Amino acid sequence: MTGHKPLFRTVLVANRGAVAVRIIQTLQEMGIRAVALASEADRFAKHVQWADATVYLPGTSPKDTYLNQALILESIKRLPRGWQVEAVHPGYGFLSENAAFAAACQQAGLTFIGPEPELIGRMGDKVEARAMMEAVGIPLVPGWVGEAGSEENAYLQAAETIGYPVLVKAAAGGGGKGMRRVASPEELLEAIRAAAREAQSAFGDARIFLEKYITRPRHVEFQILGDQHGHRVHWYERECSVQRRHQKVIEETPSPALNNALREEMAQTALHIADLMQYTHAGTIEFILDEQGRYYFLEVNTRLQVEHAITEATLQQDLVRCQVEVAAGLPLPFKQADIKPIGHAIECRLYAEDPSQGYLPDTGTLTVYRPPHMPGLRIDSGFQEGDAVTVHYDAMLAKIVTHAPDRQAAMAKMQWALSHFPVLGLKTNLSLLQAVLLHPDFQAGRYHTHFLEECFNAQGTQNPAFSADPRLPALLVSDMLASQSASLALAAHHVTVDSPWESGGAWRMGVSV
Repeated sequence: MTGHKPLFRTVLVANRGAVAVRIIQTLQEMGIRAVALASEADRFAKHVQWADATVYLPGTSPKDTYLNQALILESIKRLPRGWQVEAVHPGYGFLSENAAFAAACQQAGLTFIGPEPELIGRMGDKVEARAMMEAVGIPLVPGWVGEAGSEENAYLQAAETIGYPVLVKAAAGGGGKGMRRVASPEELLEAIRAAAREAQSAFGDARIFLEKYITRPRHVEFQILGDQHGHRVHWYERECSVQRRHQKVIEETPSPALNNALREEMAQTALHIADLMQYTHAGTIEFILDEQGRYYFLEVNTRLQVEHAITEATLQQDLVRCQVEVAAGLPLPFKQADIKPIGHAIECRLYAEDPSQGYLPDTGTLTVYRPPHMPGLRIDSGFQEGDAVTVHYDAMLAKIVTHAPDRQAAMAKMQWALSHFPVLGLKTNLSLLQAVLLHPDFQAGRYHTHFLEECFNAQGTQNPAFSADPRLPALLVSDMLASQSASLALAAHHVTVDSPWESGGAWRMGVSV
C-alpha cells in the first residue's frame, strides 16, 4: 500500500487474543490504524501492545466487555479527533456472527467487515439454512424440523422414521452447544429438554431439530469469497475432522479424504450455495462426508475461520486483506482459474487444558512460552511469556501451522515444531497433538470426527497406541534449561514495566470508558 491512500484510516478490531493480533498485523501492513478493545483482564495483552490505540472496557467477563454491543459502539465515540473509527472487523467468535451487531455498526455509519446482517441472521439459523438448501436440491443429512412447540411425541415419531442414532441439534447452535447424540427412544425426550435448555442459555433460542447421526463422518469445509460486484470464488477445502466436544483441534489442506473428482464436485456445490445466497465477503460452506464418500451440507459460517491460516499457506494469499478490500468496495483481484494451491498445510491448536481429565481447561502463568521458528512454520498467538491464562476466555494458546511440499513433509515439520515448543506453568495438549500426528491412522489420512474419542479410554487415560513421543519431555526440559534465566528475566520485566498507555506515551494511546 506504499504510496497509496489506505482504504480506511482507522478500523476497530472488535475481538481479542490471537485473532485480534492477526487482524491488526494485516491492517497495519495496509497502512490502516488498528484500534483494539481490552477488558480489565486484557489490559497488558499482546493484542493491546500491537494496536495503534486501545479502548478499555470495564469488567472481565465476555458478557460485560467483548459481547457488550452498546458499550463497544458508545466507547469508540470517545476516541480523540482524527481517530474516528470507520470500519469494524469482528474476527471470529464473540460478535462475528451476530446479525444485530452488524446492523448496529451500519446504523452507526460504520462499515462492517463481513456479510450483510440479513444474510448473517439467515445462515446463523440452522433450520432456515437447511430449508434453503433443501429447496434447491443441495444434499442434506436426513432429518426433521418441527414447528415451534411441537409435541414430544412428534419428535419420537420423527426419530423412529429417521432411524437411531440421531442428533438433537440447536437451531441457533455452534461449537457443540445444544447438541446431543441419542441412541434409543428412552434417551430422546431428556436429550431434547437438555439441548433446548442449553440452547436457550447459550443463544437465547430454544428451538431444536433432529438429524440422522452419521457414525464415522468426516468434516470438510470450503472457503468462499465474494465481492460486491457479483464475483465469487472458492479457495479449496480444509479437513477439520480431528475434534473434541465438536470443536476442532487439528486441520489440514488438502483433505486426504477427497480425490480430484469429489473435490471439484464439492467445490462447485459450495459455489452454487454462495451464488444462491448472493454471498459477499469471506465465508465457509461446511459439509460432512459419510464412510461411502457421500457429502451433505452442514452449515455456512459467515466469518473468518480459526483455521484460515492453512488456506493462506497453500495459496500464498492474505484472507484478512481480501476482507478489507471487499468491504471497501474493491473487486476481487483474481478469477477462479488463478487460484492454485501449492503444497500441504497442517494446523494444530495448542490449548491450555488437560486431555486426560476430559479436556478440562487450565489456568496459570506462562512461566516459559517459547514458540519455535523455521521456514514454513507460522504460529498465531495472543500470548507471550509471562502472561496469565485466566478463566475468562477461550483456552486456546496458539495455532501452529506448517506448510511443506507434501503431507509427509508438513507432518514432519509439525512434529519438529511441537517438540521444540516449551510451555511451562500450566497443562497443555502438546503431548496429545504429537501423539495424534504419530498415530498410523492419522499418518495414513484415515480418521473421522470421533478419532480423539478413540485416543482415550473411559478412565481418561491414554490408550497404548496413542502414547506420546518419549522424546518430548526431554526436549522440553532441555529447551527450558537452556534459556531459564532469560525466561525469568523476561517474565519479571513484563510484570513490573510501566505501561506507556497509562503514562501517556507518545507512540500509543489508550482510552478508558
